[in-house]
Amino acid sequence: MQTEAFSELFPLFSAANPETLEWLLSVAVEHEYPSGRAVLMEDAWGNAVYFIVTGWVKVRRLYGDNVVTLAILGRGDFFGEMAILDESPRSTDVIALSTVQLLSVSAQRFIQTLFKDAQLHHRMLQLMVRRLRQTNLRFQLRNRPPAVKLANTLVSLAENYGQSTEKGTEIYNIPYKDLADVTDIGVEETSKIMEKLNAKGWIKIDETAESLYLVNLKQLTHLAGHV
Repeated sequence: MQTEAFSELFPLFSAANPETLEWLLSVAVEHEYPSGRAVLMEDAWGNAVYFIVTGWVKVRRLYGDNVVTLAILGRGDFFGEMAILDESPRSTDVIALSTVQLLSVSAQRFIQTLFKDAQLHHRMLQLMVRRLRQTNLRFQLRNRPPAVKLANTLVSLAENYGQSTEKGTEIYNIPYKDLADVTDIGVEETSKIMEKLNAKGWIKIDETAESLYLVNLKQLTHLAGHV
């Protein structure tokens, strides 16, 4: 991958200098995983930062025999940075939702890069604050109607990872259990709401292509309460 394409794909590197990008690409390791494969196990957090080139993953927390999806990440995002910075153990893992291509940079080399490039360091802090705000938004929505909460999830996924197509904004057709977990509602509620949204023509599901099209993003945004 060329440095220009790398910086365009990953907002984290939009302000990084070319020398930083060239060095990172020279030390990065490529990975590819099929759907359902564990990308990062709980005992491996802190070893590297992973960048999603294509595909979708989910971050899960393990509660004994129960598993809860905490986040869904797509193309252009990254994970593993928090474990590097706070050096604490994790009880979470990362699973490929679809076929996924990743680049990884070891913890030591990534930290070296942050110290060398002040712009990258600053951009990293900005994106971490953004994630914190998204977490706070989920907390603020905890007492809102399920449809509002689910609309927020769909709109957020579209804004962060959606691809514009003639059919609408395309995201991965995420399993309802994972959608329910990250939205903090029940699976049955999720299924009923998605059926209603589909009947209204606001979304369209293409199971063959494993795609979910947000056909009427404006109405979904209005339902979510976004300005």
